[in-house]
Amino acid sequence: MPVTAWPPHEQGIWHVMSREPLRPLRAAARRAAAVPGALRHRRRARRTAPAPSLARTPRPWVRALALAAVTLLGAWLGLLVVGSVEAPVGPVDTRMSLRPSPDGGTEIDVPPLGSLELDSHTAPLGLDVDIDQLDPERARALVDHPERISGLEEQISRDVQAGARDLAVRSCVAVLAGATALGLAVYRRPRPALAAGGLALTLLAASGATAYATWNPKSVLEPRFSGLLAGAPSVVGNARSIVTEFDVYQQELARLVTNVTKLYDATSTLPTYRPDPGTIRVLHVSDIHLNPAAWHIIASLVEQYGIDVIVDTGDTMDHGTAAENGFLDPVEDLEAPYVWVRGNHDSETTQEYLEDLENTHVLDEGESVVVDGVRIAGTGDPQFTPDRSVVAEGDESERSAGRELAGAIRESAARGEPVHIAAAHNPIAAQQTDGSVPLVLSGHVHRRETRVMEDGTRLMIVGSTGGGGLRAVEGDEPQQVMATVLYLDQDTKRLQAWDEITLGGLGLTTAEVSRHLPEEVEPGGTPSPDPSPDSSPSPSGTPSGRPSEEPSD
Repeated sequence: MPVTAWPPHEQGIWHVMSREPLRPLRAAARRAAAVPGALRHRRRARRTAPAPSLARTPRPWVRALALAAVTLLGAWLGLLVVGSVEAPVGPVDTRMSLRPSPDGGTEIDVPPLGSLELDSHTAPLGLDVDIDQLDPERARALVDHPERISGLEEQISRDVQAGARDLAVRSCVAVLAGATALGLAVYRRPRPALAAGGLALTLLAASGATAYATWNPKSVLEPRFSGLLAGAPSVVGNARSIVTEFDVYQQELARLVTNVTKLYDATSTLPTYRPDPGTIRVLHVSDIHLNPAAWHIIASLVEQYGIDVIVDTGDTMDHGTAAENGFLDPVEDLEAPYVWVRGNHDSETTQEYLEDLENTHVLDEGESVVVDGVRIAGTGDPQFTPDRSVVAEGDESERSAGRELAGAIRESAARGEPVHIAAAHNPIAAQQTDGSVPLVLSGHVHRRETRVMEDGTRLMIVGSTGGGGLRAVEGDEPQQVMATVLYLDQDTKRLQAWDEITLGGLGLTTAEVSRHLPEEVEPGGTPSPDPSPDSSPSPSGTPSGRPSEEPSD
């Protein structure tokens, strides 16, 4: 291309106008050439870059709280759905379950009466026991076979332990399944779901260990009642006070007997008869019916009156089961020989147990024993009626037993061994000895009565020395506690006087002692020895008329 020559004065202008404007143009051209490559690079970067996050990653403590919430909610749902077991406990069917609780404890629901709460343990889990129903077959078996009661306590203990084991296994499965299932639903991944299940199982094990370490068996002594059971403390009393107060009551009652007897010894209000040191003293008791206070009363009377022999005319027990036999053990500690005949609430098992104890003489079928020179013959009640489910044989069986006793007494007299006192539980049986013995002792009817029968035998019925036992609470007022002290001449063994001792029933601390002197002629026409000519029976007198032939419960 030819080059044009410019004049010198124009060359500088061209230089400015031609070269400087070309530089921006060249830079723009370079930028335009680079645009397609940059766009392609940006597109590739946009395609390979990760999508932007909508939320920040949660902190570790937030994740832990979320896992704990899922674990607790899942465990609770598992316990709620499948965490209970049905467990038979003795004659009742129960349902046991665990529940979340801030302070633990046990709640026993007894529909429709209400419930009671026990502070049995301190743990994040509480125990619920719902009594569903009484099983009629198991309950009827106890009624028909009272001897099974002896093993009922052990059976209930085994049932409760078995139910607790089943509940523990079921609860472990429930919390593990519940927490794991909820974890899968929330996280949709197996690892956090399994972590929730493991944590739930660990928490349950820790709660169980805490409950075991804080278990309080004495909580049953201080229950809290609700519903209709709220009136229970006012009806049956606080369990702790029953245990402690009853022991105090029976000791105070025995002390009261001691003080009253001392008082009467120190006064002249009783008839003028005063037993001499050689007088034989016999204590007549009957119908104790499992009242442990009776042993304290008897022991006090033995000490204060200097009793030589105790005659118990039966119904010492209530149902005659083997479980009741331990109640008889205090007999060995009484400081006087103990002569006993069977009542209609005493079984053959009761009699066999008593025969093996020291300090006892068990009489039956007219057998006799000599204690301190006094010959005593007796027979056991032919009927065993521990409850209303047993049909009584009737009065004829009692009369038959009484005639057998009278025959044995006459045979003993024919051998030159006269019987001084006869003993039979039922007054109907005792009446059959009329004319064969000077004195016959009886009980059964729970009230005191004494009279001389047609042929000269004195019949003495003592009331209940146990105040009717547990049966006493069936009435509006407690039955009185009764016992009689008989004074016999040392030589003739004839009755010279007797003291009737009457104490207040359960919860009462009253006492009365009255002395009585015989006025009539004893069998054989021999007057009562050494009666005071100016003495008279105490104001209370003696009841008259035939004893009721209605059997006592």
